[in-house]
Amino acid sequence: MSTSQFFGLNIGYTGLQAANAALNVTGNNISNVETKGYTRQEAKQVAADALRTNTSYGMAGAGVDTKSIDQIRNEYYDLKYWQNNASKGIYDIKQQYYRQIEDYFTDTDDVQGFNAVFSDMFDALDEVYKSSGDDTKKAAFMSQCKSLTEYFNNMHTSLQKLQIDVNDEIKNKADEVNSLASEIATLNKQINTIEVNKVRANELRDKRNLLIDQLSEIVDVHITEVPIYTTEGGDEESGIYRYIVDIAGGQNLVNSYEYSELKCISRSGDEKVNQSDADGLYDIYINDLPLNLYGGSLGGQLKGLIEMRDGNNGENFSSKGKDATGNPLVTCDSTTVKVKIDKTNPNYDFLTDMNKVTMNSGGTIIVGNAKFVYESWEYDDDEKTYTFTMKTGLSNNDPSGLTGKDAFVGVNIDYQGIPYYMAQMNEWVRSFAQAMNKIERAAQNEYGDRENVIFTSGSEEAEFTDYDYDKRYDTGTGKKVSTKNDNYLQLTAATFNINSKMMKDVNLFGTTDDITKGQDAQDISLELMKVRTDKTKMTYRGCSSEEFLQCLTSDVALGASSANNFYSNFDKISKAIVAQRTSVSGVDNDEEALNLVKFQEAYNLSSKMIQVMTEIYDRLILQTGV
Repeated sequence: MSTSQFFGLNIGYTGLQAANAALNVTGNNISNVETKGYTRQEAKQVAADALRTNTSYGMAGAGVDTKSIDQIRNEYYDLKYWQNNASKGIYDIKQQYYRQIEDYFTDTDDVQGFNAVFSDMFDALDEVYKSSGDDTKKAAFMSQCKSLTEYFNNMHTSLQKLQIDVNDEIKNKADEVNSLASEIATLNKQINTIEVNKVRANELRDKRNLLIDQLSEIVDVHITEVPIYTTEGGDEESGIYRYIVDIAGGQNLVNSYEYSELKCISRSGDEKVNQSDADGLYDIYINDLPLNLYGGSLGGQLKGLIEMRDGNNGENFSSKGKDATGNPLVTCDSTTVKVKIDKTNPNYDFLTDMNKVTMNSGGTIIVGNAKFVYESWEYDDDEKTYTFTMKTGLSNNDPSGLTGKDAFVGVNIDYQGIPYYMAQMNEWVRSFAQAMNKIERAAQNEYGDRENVIFTSGSEEAEFTDYDYDKRYDTGTGKKVSTKNDNYLQLTAATFNINSKMMKDVNLFGTTDDITKGQDAQDISLELMKVRTDKTKMTYRGCSSEEFLQCLTSDVALGASSANNFYSNFDKISKAIVAQRTSVSGVDNDEEALNLVKFQEAYNLSSKMIQVMTEIYDRLILQTGV
């Protein structure tokens, strides 16, 4: 086969086309230099198939072909960016909410907090001590006691409101994930519709990658793109790809054109985890199955929100089914689950000190892999055993046969989130109320009566009348405490209250254990004053009662500092990855300017070749008569 007389003109034409395509791509890059998510493109050129000729030189080049317009993108940097984005999202959320927690526990000259209220109360008690028989001093003391209870009531309200805010944001993030998943699935279909014709849908791919960038900040993502072949088991690609997005360590969110929605379902009363939790906190479901919110695979802002909302510092009820010798720690029958707490339990101190327990009086217990609803529980301190009584009328209320299985209530979340700070406040008010009430109960009021308490629980002002203060458990039943009785388990920062009868009639407040000693006798007042600093009267985390705020603010400061530091570190890493990413896929004005000159010159040269070939053909055809 020999080349035609017009072969050179065709070669010039292909060069003109290639240069024009390259110029268009360069222009597109320049115009999108500020477009978020845009990936630099490049016209892929290859030499056209050469022609065989019956000549000594064998084959003749046929010009150039523009095979495709490709994105210049490195998937490794995408993966690193998405992974780092998920970690950055966790601490972005935490630092935001820790700022608010810090504000709540602020105690300065301008903002009156715990230290000021607590000091004012004991200063008022000191005035009672120095002014025996002065009812106005007693009234002032009772008023300051009321201020202390209101401080904790308000703190509980603030933290619970913050927990509700976090819960609402979890719902918003779930909705955002659903919106992104829907858009990604739609783009998958549009991309495949175009690329089945062997054309690269670069701009649509950019949009999809930008959506993945946004998704990776909310929750961890794993992307798989698999080519579909024209025949089963064949090796010819159809141009269609199966694009899969997994989240939370393997939960399928998008599968080509289909996507799964995250559904937020409010917990019922029986599913409430912590005693001071707000009502209606959300669990998240995907494909009608619960999303593992507490696994190590979850990342992004969603993980940060979950840990802030539910983080209990690992202080939940849990027990191995058997001890080291194989004896069962968990024994079950048709109506009860009994759990012995041995000293190998990492939460031993937390579970054997009733002031620290955060379980609800009724809730859900997991034994093995089965879930049961209990209506009450009792703790026997002699036996170190919890007995959970199952709720009747349920189809799954028979745990028989599960002896020796692991048992737990709630989830171990090793992070100091909002529930942790609520539990710390509950522990303090229980310990403080017990210490103060124990002393006051030994007093005689001006009517010669005993058994009045200063601090009560709730609007009904439960006075814990069946409490043994030395043993700190119910009397008459050994060293046991039950959720069915009035005891300090029901006392929380939310229910912390003052004895309204004593506040209305300060003569009910006794300052001596024997009124026959006269008005100058202040032995009870002196004992009450010792509660402020004497660790034998009350201790909180190894400190005195007045050091409550120092203990908590050190926790808050440490949590806030950790969140800020981690966020700063991941933000720096993110910027470094973005710089690497941009160096590969970003548009560089200087580089594109050089390309513009280069491809313009190529276009001009191809035009010149066509002009030359035109003159040759003009001479050949018109002047030689060929």
